[in-house]
Amino acid sequence: MLTTRFVAGAPNWIDLGTPDLDGAVAFYTGLFGWEYLAGSPEAGGYGMFTLDGKTAGGAMTVTEEQAKPSWSVYFQSPDADATAKAVEQAGGSVPFAPMDVLDFGRMAGFKDRAGAFFGIWEPKENPGLGVVGVPGSLCWAELYTPDVPAAAAFYDSVFGWETVQTPFPGGGGSYTVIRTKGGGEDAGFGGLVPLNAVAAQAVAGPHWLPYFEVDDCDAAVAEVERLGGKLTLEPMEMEGVGKFADVADPDGAEFALIKSAQTPEG
Repeated sequence: MLTTRFVAGAPNWIDLGTPDLDGAVAFYTGLFGWEYLAGSPEAGGYGMFTLDGKTAGGAMTVTEEQAKPSWSVYFQSPDADATAKAVEQAGGSVPFAPMDVLDFGRMAGFKDRAGAFFGIWEPKENPGLGVVGVPGSLCWAELYTPDVPAAAAFYDSVFGWETVQTPFPGGGGSYTVIRTKGGGEDAGFGGLVPLNAVAAQAVAGPHWLPYFEVDDCDAAVAEVERLGGKLTLEPMEMEGVGKFADVADPDGAEFALIKSAQTPEG
């Protein structure tokens, strides 16, 4: 499960790039009960969403010419420069080379072999997210990719991730769970999904999709729509997993909502 006791390779940060920061702040504070701390000029206007005083993610203005509105998932790295080299050696690319973020940490942005963007965070003064796994916070991450075995091999070579096949309830295939190296069953934090498994996600091409825990999936979907967002995958319930749905904010940044069958402690 995802916790704030971050280890190498675990998701430890998320942020939103949006062309309308004020609109995004209104949407997400209304949806999740977050508060927003505006970024300082020295931080380039990069702000923080907080939940009960704990950091739930970051946000920044990104014009439509720079990139489409989206959430980005970051993974913990003990050495950003070494990880960048590992990405290149594994066949990925480095659109954003490792850089210091004041005294908070060191970050970089990559694309895997299929073109899915992901980032890394090497913590210094900022250890990463302050809250995960509780309503209103990150609880899972999925990679939509055209070749699941190839993606597993890529991320294994970069982060040492392990994968395990979990049968779907009632049969009909299995789900590829990813977990940090040597952590066992409790180290699962996400999954690898064939790109064509969900039509709405296939349109976006290879990408990472963050999941946010909610108290009530149906109520959260209704709130997304009330606030101007859009439902892209109808709520579904899966035994032992919970009830989940895919949505997008008013500018099109996609994410998922889930009421987990068992909500872990953050």
